[in-house]
Amino acid sequence: MKPLSTRPATEPGALRIGLRMILAAALALPALAVAQADSYSSPLSNLASPRAGRALHEGSWDRKHQNDDALHLKAGETVTLFSHEGAGCVHRFWVTIAPREDVGVLSQAILRMYWDGDANPSVECPIGAFFGVGFGEQKDYISLPLNETSGGYNCFWPMPFHRSARWTLTNGSGRPIDSFYYNIDFTALDSLAAGTRHFHAQFRRENPTTPGRNYTILDTAGEGHYVGTALFMAGKALYFLEGNEMVYIDGGTKPAIEGTGTEDYFCSGWYFDRGVYSAPYHGVVIKDEKRSRVSAYRWHIEDAIPFTKSIRFTIEHGTGNSTTADYASVAYYYLAGPSPAPHPLPEDLLPSNLPQMTGFSIPGAIEAEGLVSSAKASAGGFWAQDMGQWEYGEAWSNRGALFWQAGSAGPELILQVPCPADGTYTVVARMVSGPGFGTVRFALGGRPAGEPADLYASQVTPREVALGTFDLKAGPVPLSITSTGINPQSKGFDVGIDALLLSKTP
Repeated sequence: MKPLSTRPATEPGALRIGLRMILAAALALPALAVAQADSYSSPLSNLASPRAGRALHEGSWDRKHQNDDALHLKAGETVTLFSHEGAGCVHRFWVTIAPREDVGVLSQAILRMYWDGDANPSVECPIGAFFGVGFGEQKDYISLPLNETSGGYNCFWPMPFHRSARWTLTNGSGRPIDSFYYNIDFTALDSLAAGTRHFHAQFRRENPTTPGRNYTILDTAGEGHYVGTALFMAGKALYFLEGNEMVYIDGGTKPAIEGTGTEDYFCSGWYFDRGVYSAPYHGVVIKDEKRSRVSAYRWHIEDAIPFTKSIRFTIEHGTGNSTTADYASVAYYYLAGPSPAPHPLPEDLLPSNLPQMTGFSIPGAIEAEGLVSSAKASAGGFWAQDMGQWEYGEAWSNRGALFWQAGSAGPELILQVPCPADGTYTVVARMVSGPGFGTVRFALGGRPAGEPADLYASQVTPREVALGTFDLKAGPVPLSITSTGINPQSKGFDVGIDALLLSKTP
C-alpha cells in the first residue's frame, strides 16, 4: 500500500470484551464446545450450563501469610511457577512485576511452559513479548486473549494439557527482579479429548533483517492451527510496512496466503495513520514515528489457519524485502503431540536503540511538494510525498518531494515556479532517481531547458539536473516536465522532484 503523509494520534479504544474468556473453557469441556457451536451466540449464552472439573489456583501468595505475596528472583535464577500432575486447562494467567516497566527485565526474563512431560518447551518467550507488546515496554491495551491494564499483564489463551503442566521463569536480565506477582487459574479434569492440542508461543528476532529474504515469524512441523501474531518492527523509516505476509502450508512452495501490506495484515491501513488503538482481534499498541517503531497484534480467532504437516509464516520487510530493520515477533498456535525443539532464542534480547532520522533543508530552495496546489498534468496523478517514510528519507530537502505517475511517454506536468525578483538565474532541478523512474525533458517559461534526463537508478537517490541560465521576471514561471520514455532497465515512468534551485547571477 502506498504510504500517505501521517499524523500522530491516540485512540485507545478501550473496548469492553465482557466475558469472552469463557470460550476458553470449551477446549477443556467437549460438551460445552458442542453447546457453544450449536448456539452461534454470545459467550454469555451458556453461562448457566454445568461446568466439569475442579477449579484450582496457583500463584505467588505468601504461604506464611505475612503479605509478602511475590517471588524475588536473583540475576540468573530460575523458579518454577506452576506444576500440576493430571489433565486440565489453564484459563487465566496474571502477572505484575517490580521494577515496573524495566526494559531489561521485560526483554530478558524468559517464560517457559512444558506440557505432558515434554523435554522441549512449548512456550519460550521474553515475559514482556509474551503479553503482546514489544521493545520491553509496558503499554495498556485491551484484546480478547491478551491485555495489559493499569500495571497488570493478562493472558486468557486457553492452555489445555493431558497429563501434566510445568512452567518456569528465568531471570536473564542481569539484575534482581524485586517482585514477581502472578496468579494462574485452571481446571483439573479427569481427561481431555484425545485430539485436544497444546498451546505454543514462539519468539523470534532478526536484527538486522536479511535483504531479499522474508522475515520468518514461525516455521514448525506437525498438525495444528495458527491463532495469532505479535510483531515488533523498528527501522530508520516506516517503509518496512510495505511488506506482505506470505504463509506456506504443508510444504507448499508457493504461499497459500499472501497479503497486501503489513498494516493491512493487522486490519488497519495507510501506515496506521490514525495512531494507536486496541480491538478484540487486532491493534497497534506502539507507533513511534520519530524512531520508526511499531508494535502490533493480530489474533486469528475467527480465522485460525489450519495445517496438517507444517506451517511457515513469513512477512516481507518493505517491498521485496528492500528495507533493513530490526524485527521481533511472537507466534501463537496450537500443535498436536510432543513439542518439537523451539527456534533458539537470540543472544541479544534488548531492543535496538536506533537513532532518529535526521532532516535538512536546502537554504533558498523551492520545495517541489509545495507546488502541488498549482500543478497541472495532462495525464497521471501527482501528490506531495513524505520521503521520511523510507529509510533513505534523510537525503531529501525538507524530507518531502513531488511525485508524478506519468504512466507512459507523452504526458506533461506543469509547475508554477515562484521567481522572487527580476533577474538572471541559474536553475537546477533536484530530481528523484530510482528503479521505477522514467526519462524526461524540461522547458522553463516556454523555452527548452537543459538536456533530457534519464532518471533510472538501481537505488533511490537524488539527482541534480542543470536546466541552464534564464532571464526571469518576478512571479510564477511555468516549468514543463514531459515524460519521454524509460530506460530499458526501469520498471516505470515515475517522476519525482525534490526541489528547484534558483541562483541569481550578478
